Amino acid sequence: MRRRRQEDRWIHRWARPLIATIAAIGATGTAYLTVVKLLGGEAACPTGGCDRVLSSPYAEIFGLPLTLFGFLAYASMAVLAIAPLVVNPETHKELRQKLHNWTRFLLFIGAVGMVVFSGYLMYLLAFEIKALCLYCLTSAAFTVLMLGLTLLGHRWEDVGQLMFTGLIVAVVALVGTLGVYAPIGGGGTAASAVGEAGPAVTTPSGEAEMALAQHLSTVGGKMYGAWWCPHCHDQKQLFGQEAAKEIPYVECDSQGVNPQTELCQATAQVEGFPTWEINGEFYSGTQNLEKLADASGYTGSRSFRN
Repeated sequence: MRRRRQEDRWIHRWARPLIATIAAIGATGTAYLTVVKLLGGEAACPTGGCDRVLSSPYAEIFGLPLTLFGFLAYASMAVLAIAPLVVNPETHKELRQKLHNWTRFLLFIGAVGMVVFSGYLMYLLAFEIKALCLYCLTSAAFTVLMLGLTLLGHRWEDVGQLMFTGLIVAVVALVGTLGVYAPIGGGGTAASAVGEAGPAVTTPSGEAEMALAQHLSTVGGKMYGAWWCPHCHDQKQLFGQEAAKEIPYVECDSQGVNPQTELCQATAQVEGFPTWEINGEFYSGTQNLEKLADASGYTGSRSFRN
């Protein structure tokens, strides 16, 4: 019994610092991914699935990166966890106790909401996006750890009331999550019949872009890419809306529109996306239109807009 009490005192003493540490790490990771998303770069990820997740339609909420909301959630948890600890217990004992009582309940609500949301994201990761994202898995583990530390690291007078509150929060979080993603899920059923197309091309095409795209098709050029690839989207943006439809594009992901995965796998030089094949030569990465014109022997107008 005495040993059990010592363990209880240990978890009560260290729960908040541990929650704050986990939340700080989570905030750092989500801040990094937010910057990557906004700048259109590639995340440092050994599996390659992280960029696929960041490029998916599920990676944005209300036009903003999902990771930005993750950062705000983690930052809030860190503040709630550390708030009572910065108050001097000798001179402001009553204030410290009030902060402790208020924030422990808010920590519980926040942790439950994050666990529910992360659980739904794990479902999307496994069954919709079908990619292995270490950042996503780590974040889900962090939310479970924070909930566990919140429950075990505090003394709760009415456990039944706490569980009832947790159930209400979980239901509200789940309904809210489903509501946020309803437009994507609703449109996804029809789109899945023909495959994922990726983000829409928004830039306009000029006559030069159209002529170059048609020339590349005529000489047998190919652009190997994937619907989720941000650099492939950048390449299409250089051509513009109309010309992008004329690009001799080869979809290498089985979930994309008209996939040609066997061709991609049989072409050993395709090690990343996009990869251009022009006149027997291969060019990896996003290429400016001048370089594509030179490589393909294009002699038309080069008054490119983008």
